[in-house]
Amino acid sequence: MIVAGVFARGGSKGVPNKNLRQVGGMSLIERSVKQALQVKGISQVFCSTDSELIAQEARKFGAEIPWLRPVELAQDTSKEWDSWVHLVKWLHSNETYPEYLVTVPCVAPLRTVEDLNKCVELATTSSADVVMAVADSYKNPWFNMVTVDPTNAQARLVNEPPKRINNRQEAPVVYDVSTVTFILKCSFLLSATSIYDGDTRAVILPKSHCVDIDTEDDISYAEFLLAKRNES
Repeated sequence: MIVAGVFARGGSKGVPNKNLRQVGGMSLIERSVKQALQVKGISQVFCSTDSELIAQEARKFGAEIPWLRPVELAQDTSKEWDSWVHLVKWLHSNETYPEYLVTVPCVAPLRTVEDLNKCVELATTSSADVVMAVADSYKNPWFNMVTVDPTNAQARLVNEPPKRINNRQEAPVVYDVSTVTFILKCSFLLSATSIYDGDTRAVILPKSHCVDIDTEDDISYAEFLLAKRNES
């Protein structure tokens, strides 16, 4: 059994009421719920939120809202991981034992259902504890990413290679972790504390599918890319 979870706090600071914002003609919460319902093998879609407004919007499009998220799991400093655990423990308490939890974050509106299906397929055909989506990175910690000492402005590479790298092509290939999805074995989720504690694998997606909504500029960029996609 596979269940999906849409985890959406109401207290976004960078973009107020972010999860209710319209992007590409629908709210971010609407898009996530609709996509989750279309993923192969998903039996139920739950929305975990502390906001009654978000709950109403999610319910309207087919998500189940068993409760409003506890306050301690809805703070700026709260770990998303703890909200994932909270949902799975609630399911177990109601005698529902999914093998996988598929998270479908609201902040990735450029994601497609096909992207989600690729990630689910890797999870169910491998022994991975976690499957996530990644995209090509513009920066590389062995070549053009540095730390800066605030006391003297001295810059150092994040990762110092054994031999100096003179162009990006020589550097180890790295990827950006996206917010497209995180798929977790529920047994692993309840015994670990991080997505990197076990066998973690990745599906490489186009960078244009992995835009993460944190600012108003991100919304404008997402609108542009969605419009461009619809034209093609």
